[in-house]
Amino acid sequence: MRHTKNIRNKLKWSLIYSFSCVRPRSEINKEGGTHGHGDPSYSRIVHCNQPSHHKKPFCYPNNKISTTKYNLMTFLPKALFEQFRRVANIYFLMAALLSLTPITPFSPISMIAPLAFVVGLSIAKEALEDWQRSVQDMKINNRKVKVHKGQGIFCHNKWQNIQVGDLIQVEKDGFFPADMLLLSSSYEDGICYVETMNLDGETNLKVKRSLDVTTSIDGYQAFKDFKATIKCECPNSNLYTFVGNLELNHQLHAIEPSHILLRDSKLRNTDYVYGVVIFTGHDSKVMQNSTASPSKRSRVEKKMDKIIYILFTLLISISIISSIGFATTIQYKVDDWWYLDPTHTTDFYNPSRLFISVTFHLITVLILYGYLIPISLYISIELVKVLQAKIINSDICMYDELTGKSAKARTSNLNEELGQVDTILSDKTGTLTCNQMDFLKCSIAGVSYGIHSSEVEMAAVKHMESESIDVNDVWGKFTSDQLGDPDIKVQKKMIKEFSFEDERLMGGKWMNEPNSDVIRLFFQILAVCHTAIPELNEETNSFTYEVESPDEGAFLVATREFGFEFCKRTQTSIFVHEKYHPSGNTIQREYKILNLLEFNSKRKRMSVIVKDDVGQILLFCKGADSIIFDRLADNGKKYLEETTKQLNEFGETGLRTLALAYRTIEDSEYHAWNTEFTQAKTTIGPDRDNLLDHVSELIERELHLVGATAVEDKLQEGVPQCIDALAQAALKIWVLTGDKMETAINIGFACSLLRQGMRQINISAQNICDVKNDISLQITSASNIIDREIDPRAAFALIIDGKALAYALEDDMKFKFLKLAVNCASVICCRVSPKQKALVTRLVKEGTKKTTLAIGDGANDVGMIQEADIGIGISGVEGMQAVMASDFSIAQFRFLERLLVVHGHWCYKRISKLICYFFYKNIVFGLTLFYFEAFTSFSGQSVYEDWYMILFNVILTSLPVISLGVFEQDVSSDVCLQFPALYQQGPKNLFFDWTRILGWMANGILSSLIIFFLIIGIFYDQAFASNGQTSDKCIIGTAMFTSIIWTVNIQIFLMINHFTWIQHVFVWGSIITWYLFLLAFGNLSPIISGHAYKILEEVVGPAPIFWFVTLLIAIVCNIPYFVRSSFERMLNPMDHHIIQEIKHFKNHLKDKQMWTREKSKARQKSKIGFTARVEDKIRLLTNKLNK
Repeated sequence: MRHTKNIRNKLKWSLIYSFSCVRPRSEINKEGGTHGHGDPSYSRIVHCNQPSHHKKPFCYPNNKISTTKYNLMTFLPKALFEQFRRVANIYFLMAALLSLTPITPFSPISMIAPLAFVVGLSIAKEALEDWQRSVQDMKINNRKVKVHKGQGIFCHNKWQNIQVGDLIQVEKDGFFPADMLLLSSSYEDGICYVETMNLDGETNLKVKRSLDVTTSIDGYQAFKDFKATIKCECPNSNLYTFVGNLELNHQLHAIEPSHILLRDSKLRNTDYVYGVVIFTGHDSKVMQNSTASPSKRSRVEKKMDKIIYILFTLLISISIISSIGFATTIQYKVDDWWYLDPTHTTDFYNPSRLFISVTFHLITVLILYGYLIPISLYISIELVKVLQAKIINSDICMYDELTGKSAKARTSNLNEELGQVDTILSDKTGTLTCNQMDFLKCSIAGVSYGIHSSEVEMAAVKHMESESIDVNDVWGKFTSDQLGDPDIKVQKKMIKEFSFEDERLMGGKWMNEPNSDVIRLFFQILAVCHTAIPELNEETNSFTYEVESPDEGAFLVATREFGFEFCKRTQTSIFVHEKYHPSGNTIQREYKILNLLEFNSKRKRMSVIVKDDVGQILLFCKGADSIIFDRLADNGKKYLEETTKQLNEFGETGLRTLALAYRTIEDSEYHAWNTEFTQAKTTIGPDRDNLLDHVSELIERELHLVGATAVEDKLQEGVPQCIDALAQAALKIWVLTGDKMETAINIGFACSLLRQGMRQINISAQNICDVKNDISLQITSASNIIDREIDPRAAFALIIDGKALAYALEDDMKFKFLKLAVNCASVICCRVSPKQKALVTRLVKEGTKKTTLAIGDGANDVGMIQEADIGIGISGVEGMQAVMASDFSIAQFRFLERLLVVHGHWCYKRISKLICYFFYKNIVFGLTLFYFEAFTSFSGQSVYEDWYMILFNVILTSLPVISLGVFEQDVSSDVCLQFPALYQQGPKNLFFDWTRILGWMANGILSSLIIFFLIIGIFYDQAFASNGQTSDKCIIGTAMFTSIIWTVNIQIFLMINHFTWIQHVFVWGSIITWYLFLLAFGNLSPIISGHAYKILEEVVGPAPIFWFVTLLIAIVCNIPYFVRSSFERMLNPMDHHIIQEIKHFKNHLKDKQMWTREKSKARQKSKIGFTARVEDKIRLLTNKLNK
């Protein structure tokens, strides 16, 4: 049945209106080229409603997408390649292959089974993860949408079957299956609402519009004979640009980004739209943006590779020693072995073919000693890190109730890196601040309005008040005091985004001000110069606004409260209710929109040209003060001096400012300019943006200054306390922001990154000829000042602007700049671009050779997040680009304290202990094979049954070490937060330095010697059983293996600080499992069990010496570790040792003063943070008293 919708909303929405004005504009030439249609970069031709025309040379991909790493054909080879990129796995593969030859000391299964288990488990994990991705892909590919099949008939079809050129109908709340050109919609003027959360995380609705020529095409029959051709750019990743044209009825029509509907966007508040498919599948912009994040590896993991190489060196060394011993033995002693027949010897023991025999022996022992390399290390670490990530994700203390978001480890590869951070590089807006604006103050006609205090001002007052109160009360007062009139506080709660308070402007009293006409113009500019969508809230009968910028939302709420309510937008007009009119009545004023001049980071302003109800053409402009001031007319600077002074005052209190201006335009001037503007707007090619900017400049001049706004971007909850705790953990904090220097400095004071008495080093670019040399001299001079400072408590803060930073980051100056920066207590970089953020991060990472962490919440932070060793994304209101590019995500900055100080500290120590223990237990096990092989005249014999060795790494010692890596805690989370200095154990690498690593290796060597020689010494020359039976190789091997199992499991028991029932089950369960295996294996057929037939119940079990030796060796082997740990705790205790002892004896409850004293001693001396501010004040007061 033919389906047509005659839903026609009679509202006429603006054809010139587009949200693109506030989008970041990317340079086309970075991704898609910048040339005209003659260039291959713009070679895509789309035959609308004729998908069958897209044959060669126009073979476009189908709409099926795949985000998997593998497919059925590539899974096995690619997965195996991934596994055997690891040098250890390559070694075990070669050993497994050689085990199929006669030279192997083991049966093939003893080498193949562990390798197959470990590699198989890793491949299974990869397969499971890829299958989950595949299932998600199938769900998306099998979605259905209505596609034109011809003759005006639309039928449902799967997304994966859509082709370039297809006509599509998408209904309300549906997702767009491909990148499409919007042809028409249920609205008469061809607009539609789009939600782009899946693209950039933004929940604000965007408005898209169709071309004028296709707006009237509606209903299924209207598309029956629709034919057109699109010529456009090739597929690229630029979400906010599109260059192309539509040829319809032999006429060309320029296509703009506002005409394009992107795949995975969602249709909202619109009943249906029609569109033609341009890019399908992996050509779509969202898929072009789905690039893999840069590969990052932790420092611990990199050092682990070096340890593997050391063990390989040890393996090769002892193999060569063994082969030399073997050569000596068969060369000089084989003739004395009367029981061997030299005439029937093989090449394995042939003195006459010594080289061949030694070569075979070398290969044999290389396989034999392979257990020095822990085969299950990689898979165990992967499993542990995944479980650690789940613990981070489920931490309720990092759950934000306001947004409903919790912390998320987006990768588990860097868990331990969280515990080794040295420098934090942070964005300001949306990271330290909320990115939720409150209209607080304004300047109109040179008069400052607004008496409410900003958070920066309140923090300053509290700081001054703290000088006259007891120091112990400072922190409580800092967090509990409130400034200002209580009524203001109530009003602030009632009206979101509006904290303004000044009776001179409220309730229409502004009409009594001397410059009431200018004040009216100020409100009119704010009510008209924007890109918002009004929505009537029927419950409150007031308007809310869909805005792209938080600033715009605050402005519109403010104008509503001042009596200028933006209420409606139509095709050509904006309507504003003016509550306070000279007539005394509320009127609705209409402003006809003529042009909208877009905002971008280059222009730093936006303008709207309107015609008011008396026919006057006006240009309203708002933007950065420096930009507006440069465009003022000579007679438009009446309020410039006062406004400049007030803007500086606003900046000093941490407020964000914009200047407002206007001009009146003559009709003849406007029409001449509009012709030129229209021509530039319809231009296709690389110069389009430059032409638009140039033409805009022509009209945005001769402005008259009206005033300025000041909105507050509030600090996020807990930011000062978090920074104070991180400072006490001896972490360095840099702030990289696009704000101007005054605002950044005052936010620094509010966060306690700056304080009174701290000497500020301001580096900025001066308007001189040799700017670069001047910057170099400023850096050199500042470094000399710091070098000459003799007061150890002196603190310096480096503040540098973007222009100066551009020179400071050049190759011949960057390390001099870095040296200065690292010698300062805090660093603030102002007016920096996204690229500069990434370059600063790279400089700190590569220059200091220490772990860097970057944290931000916006798309402009993606570069530094990906560049840093660890990237943290904040899931704020600027979108999800930062989160999607990050390694970890949190809801608010304050959660960074717990993520680092608790989880980072735990994960670093867990992984460090896990790796050290892994190498220890494999050295204990592997070297006993070497000793026995040497003891048996380098015969290449193994002392253990094959199945013993299969189970050692895979079953008997795997679960305890996993429990160590997942559940170990040296101290509780509360203690970590109370003693932030404990965190420095990670950056100092106290638990994974070469001293500790080599110490564990030495412990393994010592234990292996004790086990081997005690076993041989006790069992070699005496009867084993009561019937006089002596020991054979199987009995010695079983006793030795049992001793190893007990030794390594008791060792891990001594390492554990925090016990749960899981650790007990795994440790003691591993020992019990060994005996159960001996019992079960011994009762198998002798064909399978061989010499171990009934070995437990009939041979070693009834012999008391077996149990005695096992207990003796387990104790003796662990005495060195126990003694060393005891002496360390008594003579040179670490911080966590002292805390553990206090907590164990509950002295923190018995002697609270002692507990407080220990907390104070455990703090790292810091020159930033609120604690440093208080301590500095105490020193000043003490000096005054002493004088």
